[in-house]
Amino acid sequence: MSTILDTIAEATKERVRIAKQTLPTEDIRRAAFELAEQEDFDGKVFPFEAALRKEGISLICECKKASPSKGIIAEDFPYLQIAKEYEKAGASAISVLTEPQWFLGDLSYLSEISRKVSIPCLRKDFTVDEYMIYEAKISGASAVLLICSILDLPSLKRYHALCDQLHLSALVEAHDENEVDMAIAAGARIIGVNNRDLKNFQVDPSNCLRLREKIPSDIVFVAESGVHSREDVVVLEKEKVDAILIGEAIMKSPDKSAFVAEILGK
Repeated sequence: MSTILDTIAEATKERVRIAKQTLPTEDIRRAAFELAEQEDFDGKVFPFEAALRKEGISLICECKKASPSKGIIAEDFPYLQIAKEYEKAGASAISVLTEPQWFLGDLSYLSEISRKVSIPCLRKDFTVDEYMIYEAKISGASAVLLICSILDLPSLKRYHALCDQLHLSALVEAHDENEVDMAIAAGARIIGVNNRDLKNFQVDPSNCLRLREKIPSDIVFVAESGVHSREDVVVLEKEKVDAILIGEAIMKSPDKSAFVAEILGK
């Protein structure tokens, strides 16, 4: 039986097919590698990973207008203003939704935000083709999301290696034990455990805690979804979670700077 995740993945493949008609793969690939060649990353940790490895728990704040489970989250969506507010409030990175149909995102949001903030940006989308990694690079992303639920292991390994070549971090998302094993087998240096099951969108805030012990301490561990309060963060800190990706809760907050300060205990 088809799930919403399957539907989104298929729609994303069609979106990529159409994009390739405007900008062929070879052209965008060349542009992405030319950008990477201009960068001096010899021996350095990539910016997104470095931001999450800093002392203390790091916060990845999300620019998200809508979602399949909640519909419109933010009727008013001044994404540049929101991103700047996140940066000023002390976010370590910004997650930018670029999926257009269910999340009402756009690649242009990523391009604009990445030019206006100094902290690294994650392209949050359903990566189903290497083309999307090239798009992320030329749009100013420092990282891309790779979701185990929609990829097989060979594809995950190939996409992860491509990210390395382009000086992009890969946030490899898992939801259960098998997917954690898959992420580790692919060589992931950053693993995000999603408390939301993308097949039915149910949230279990304790999911990341159950899986924490399966992930080696040298891999950056990110808790995704289900964080709403300082109390939630304290629990995650005790479990040695390195970073939190927070979307719906912060997007609904009328004072995002105050929300960030509160959950970080500042």
